[in-house]
Amino acid sequence: MPASSSGNTVFLDALRSVVGRRHVLTKPNATYRFRKGYRFGLGDVLAVLQPGNLVELWKAAKLCAESGKIIIMQAANTGLTGGSTPDGNDYDREIVIISTNRLDGIHLIGEGRQVVCLPGSTLHDLEEKLAKIGREPHSVIGSSCIGASVLGGVSNNSGGALVQRGPAFTEMALFGQMGADGKLHLVNHLGIRLVGDPEQILSAVQAGQLPDSAIDWNAGRGHDAGYAQHVRDVDAETPARFNADPSRWHEAAGCAGKLVVFAVRLDTFKANKNPAVFYIGTNSTQDLEDLRRHILTSFDELPIAGEYIHRDAFNIAEVYGKDTTAIIRYMGTRFLPTFFGLKSRFDIAVQRIPGISGHLSDLLLQAFSKVIPKQLPARMCDFRDRFEHHLMLKVSAELAAPVKAYLEEWHSKTSGDFFACTPEEGKLAFLHRFAAAGAAIRYRAVHSKTAEDIVALDVALRRNDREWFETLPKEIEDKIIVKLYYGHFFCHVMHQDYVVKKGYNAMAVEHSMLPGLEARGARYPAEHNVGHLYDAPEEMIEHYRSLDPCNCFNPGIGKATKRRNWVAESV
Repeated sequence: MPASSSGNTVFLDALRSVVGRRHVLTKPNATYRFRKGYRFGLGDVLAVLQPGNLVELWKAAKLCAESGKIIIMQAANTGLTGGSTPDGNDYDREIVIISTNRLDGIHLIGEGRQVVCLPGSTLHDLEEKLAKIGREPHSVIGSSCIGASVLGGVSNNSGGALVQRGPAFTEMALFGQMGADGKLHLVNHLGIRLVGDPEQILSAVQAGQLPDSAIDWNAGRGHDAGYAQHVRDVDAETPARFNADPSRWHEAAGCAGKLVVFAVRLDTFKANKNPAVFYIGTNSTQDLEDLRRHILTSFDELPIAGEYIHRDAFNIAEVYGKDTTAIIRYMGTRFLPTFFGLKSRFDIAVQRIPGISGHLSDLLLQAFSKVIPKQLPARMCDFRDRFEHHLMLKVSAELAAPVKAYLEEWHSKTSGDFFACTPEEGKLAFLHRFAAAGAAIRYRAVHSKTAEDIVALDVALRRNDREWFETLPKEIEDKIIVKLYYGHFFCHVMHQDYVVKKGYNAMAVEHSMLPGLEARGARYPAEHNVGHLYDAPEEMIEHYRSLDPCNCFNPGIGKATKRRNWVAESV
């Protein structure tokens, strides 16, 4: 439905009175970066709102509900499946995006054993705040570097690189839910006694007025405490974690934007001091799988992280992710959200200039990267030349000696090799692995004449799958320029990016891959939600329907109907 529909003057003025005129965006150029997904998704909207506190969010959401608008809640918009942006313009109602990026706030409770996070709080901010007291959040690498939000992760059961902690999950949240009566109701399941009307409750949470005497320490789980044992079952015929696993859905957790989440309460974890990083290379997938199975089952303690990268992804990331590695290395992760914001604004500005490439910012950054000095340590590059498969293994200081002894034994019995990283080598190894996640996008931009688009899959393999490395049929292989394989190896979660040759439909290529994954017992997506790219299983649709009976929030995800009250769309 077009954003210029008439009859909205009173409605938009009411929104401006709540959040302020400058925070109600209606012009297409101003709303573009909110209504376009990081990789997929684009559509028209009536407005983008940026409330500045929880009361403003409550009032704005109520106005949208009472006016019959679709609400799309958006956190950092870093998702890969278009799940927080419109999907085309075939909706039966006008859309309002509510961006939570001004709603940052993190409150420590129980001396930091838990946190209460507001909608705009980022993983990076949470990591920094907890580091001061020697603790860590659920996720400390990967998407945290580009500004991903805490609530976005919880809402989508996002995964992560940390083997012991499992997907983002909590049973404790404060949220607004649309009833069948079309009215928004505030639900307090934070496990914290809060009194007053909704505005008084939200004001107290905003201000961090959360006294210990009001906290129920037995209110529910603040993370998936069973995952550490679950992932050790290497003979199970099911994946360790995937987005459509109903055992990890609970109200805000797994809601996929079907609720207005005002706050979540999460566990934190004691930080590992002086961890050790081992860099491992091999040309045998079986040898690497044997290593995975042994480490998961033979030590009392699990590793902190185990990140895989294939040689081709290594090479692509070295060329097309070098500037990302350098920016993080020298400027830190705090700068990245600002950097990506400036890049987005630049892209919006130049798209109006005739004859200018829509990928100009990527082309300029790639040219800049050519003058940046080499970032990767010599020992890593030597392993790249020798080995096809690479694993970065991070363990605690206590586990370092026994793991090193095992790796020496493993090396003596296989053709693989390893080295213990210096702190700088360990840092760069994981940074390089992170840079691989955006390298396919840059490659496509630079090679726009030969590259059509990207297929991006995150796949949860069976825990007992020994043949974990993919072999594509020739008819699919012939449509692909380059493949990037990387992932969270101990969880058997693989990220698989494919740059599709010019002239081929990327969506058709993706759909041709899915039967092969299903035949292997894999589940997808593993940790980025179904968004608008994947068919949600019926059980997942019913879950969304129970949270949002009027289909007012984020309709159409999982390729479900976009119509009010879940009315089936005509064929």
